[in-house]
Amino acid sequence: MGWLISLQSSLVTPLLAEVETSIESTSGPYILGAVLLSLVVVYFASKLGGEVCARIDLPPVLGELVGGVIVGVSALNLLVFPGAGEDGSSSLIMAFLQMTGHLSPEAVSYVFHAQGEVISILAEIGVVILLFEIGLESDLKELLRVGIQSTVVAVVGVAVPFALGTTGLMLIFGVSAVPAIFAGAALTATSIGITAKVLSELGKLASSEGQIIIGAAVMDDVLGIIVLAVVASLARDGEVQVTNVLYLIVSAAVFLVGSIWLGRLLAPLFVTLVNEMKTRGQLLLTSLTFVFILSYVAAAVNLESILGAFAAGLILAETEKQSELEEQVIPIADMLVPIFFVVVGARTDVSVLNPFVAENREGLIIAAFLVAVAILGKVVTGFSVFGKPGINRWAIGVGMVPRGEVGLVFASVGAASGVLNSALNAAIIVMVILTTFVAPPLLRVAFNLGETEAPVAATAIADNGNGASVVFEEGLGEREKVESES
Repeated sequence: MGWLISLQSSLVTPLLAEVETSIESTSGPYILGAVLLSLVVVYFASKLGGEVCARIDLPPVLGELVGGVIVGVSALNLLVFPGAGEDGSSSLIMAFLQMTGHLSPEAVSYVFHAQGEVISILAEIGVVILLFEIGLESDLKELLRVGIQSTVVAVVGVAVPFALGTTGLMLIFGVSAVPAIFAGAALTATSIGITAKVLSELGKLASSEGQIIIGAAVMDDVLGIIVLAVVASLARDGEVQVTNVLYLIVSAAVFLVGSIWLGRLLAPLFVTLVNEMKTRGQLLLTSLTFVFILSYVAAAVNLESILGAFAAGLILAETEKQSELEEQVIPIADMLVPIFFVVVGARTDVSVLNPFVAENREGLIIAAFLVAVAILGKVVTGFSVFGKPGINRWAIGVGMVPRGEVGLVFASVGAASGVLNSALNAAIIVMVILTTFVAPPLLRVAFNLGETEAPVAATAIADNGNGASVVFEEGLGEREKVESES
């Protein structure tokens, strides 16, 4: 009997390999076609959603997210990604390719998975470019100046929602310790990509509030990675591996400090190299090479690649090429960044918000609690800022609210490990959806509130001893000194 099985294996295995090779060779043009059609859908959704939001005075990034939801799994099924048993049969793009190309179901599945991987990679490159652009627009000296405040905001923004979420789930809903800890950890994240994009669109990136938010979001990302490693280890082994946690802390500190220090040291060499080049695109391509190297190093030490991109932007912003480089990066960002936001929306299944589905109700009740904690736990961070009289604390707190793709990572890891049941997993997804979508308009309201509700608080006139009067006016959170000859 064994020889028969061996004979069948020796005959079937080469045959399957030959069939797979045939599918790969004939599917190449259709993979390209699927990617191109997907990009058409992405750009159409991003521009339509962005234009609508811009005309009703909402951040365009919100329109890109909504556009992604509409073309994704929640509505039109134009942009669908592999996962949870999805084989491409529900994708309208795949249906169109199958109809026009007469593809077999096996070939459709192969094209679907390849197309999903390509679009996902382009989305990741898009967020890398976004954080590089944000780094270019940021001021390293200002970031260092508000470094202590940013650290406090980040720590409070991790500790408060984690403690409230974990304790509340255990005491109010009777959730066991490990799932409650995992859900509480999902509340700690902040999507730096979404927040940074909104700040840039509002023209507030260079403000003190914007720099504190960006600095805190970067720190939050590092802390989030550490928290995820801790809870994932707890879920997998039932214990926390202290060595892994210490490794992440040390590697994050060494990478951020070391890359910025070394980059500033080598910046003059970078400028000299670019000036000596005679070929087209020398500044842009050399800069992107630097960005991708730092992003790779960050990923290699188990950090987020976007931290490397942000560090690269901070370094190159200190050079004389900053303005020129910023202009050259804009078209690249316009092409790649919308892919990231539309993909985030397309992957979001808002069907978990449907209260008429019995399976959703328990998750929605828990979700209401998580959303309240998620917003409150981040808004209070603005009031932890010290030494900044008149600063817009509401804007800082609201800027830390969106969870975005970071929260979805926590949910996916928890679901894959089996720690989260369907109700708790759905609740986390609902929390991510709502915080992601309400934060952009709330951030605009918070900044407008700070500008309209900051009247002149005090006016004092004193003699400066030289016959001139000094007038101090406090308004809009800033102090202005006006000297006039008496």
